[in-house]
Amino acid sequence: MQKSTACRFHRTLLKWYRTEGRAFPWRRTRNPYRILVSEVMLQQTQTSRVLEKYPEFIHRFPSAKDLARAQRRTVIRAWRGMGYNNRAVRLHALAHAIVAGHAGIVPVNHDTLLSLPGIGRYTANAVLSFAFHRRVPVVETNIRRVLSRILFRMRRSSDLSDPAVIWHEAARLLPERRSYDWNQALMDLGAMVCTARNPRCGHCPVSSLCASSGTVSAPAVTEPRREPSFNGIPNRIHRGRIVELLRNTGNRRGISVSRLGQGVHKNFRPAHLNWLRSLIASLERDGLVSVTNRNSPTGGTVRLA
Repeated sequence: MQKSTACRFHRTLLKWYRTEGRAFPWRRTRNPYRILVSEVMLQQTQTSRVLEKYPEFIHRFPSAKDLARAQRRTVIRAWRGMGYNNRAVRLHALAHAIVAGHAGIVPVNHDTLLSLPGIGRYTANAVLSFAFHRRVPVVETNIRRVLSRILFRMRRSSDLSDPAVIWHEAARLLPERRSYDWNQALMDLGAMVCTARNPRCGHCPVSSLCASSGTVSAPAVTEPRREPSFNGIPNRIHRGRIVELLRNTGNRRGISVSRLGQGVHKNFRPAHLNWLRSLIASLERDGLVSVTNRNSPTGGTVRLA
């Protein structure tokens, strides 16, 4: 994209963002811990759900020190309704690392952020941009899709350019000023207009600059990706049910493996015990549950970790 076109892109999109940008509580703060929490929550979870849970979580754990002091099972319980419970474990471990290595203060150095558990390039740059107003590119799903379509001619709505290419272009396109607003504007354009399945090219403020405007068609229908399941229900759903059952019981008592089976699947039989134990073992490896008395007649007792 030529410099003059890039300047027009900046002006047009930033003007659109001033009136159409979404209002979120994590956009009203520069607290790096709170922004970090929001970024972890927004991974694989709809924004509407995060809007409900984020204030509750921040109220309960207002700082990295508060989160690190909490027991892991308490954090897992507080994560109720968010799905992908591994993120609660990772966020708890991240808080411990920030407290142990940085006195509870989220570091501002890029390489130091990357050294923390669970933080990759996107999250590190998001914290630098949104909390510290550093002039760095941010590339997540929405921005990758937007820049792929604007800069390169995409034929199908599922087409995306290589991540390394988009990171390079995102850095090259950063405006000299207002990089925070620029990154947020690109995200909002992808979430509200340049959507994954049905881009609204007629409502796009930068359609005249887009190489793919009006040319993107829906991809051919493909079979859904197969995943491990039991009686037609994916194992990840059963894993979530196990965690939810444990959330609803006093952790001191826990739940026996045999009782868990009955709660997870209405048609549970002794023949399914090995399947259930494999799910429990996977949750244990992920740090979500602990198991005691494995050799008891009931198959042991399972608790939140």
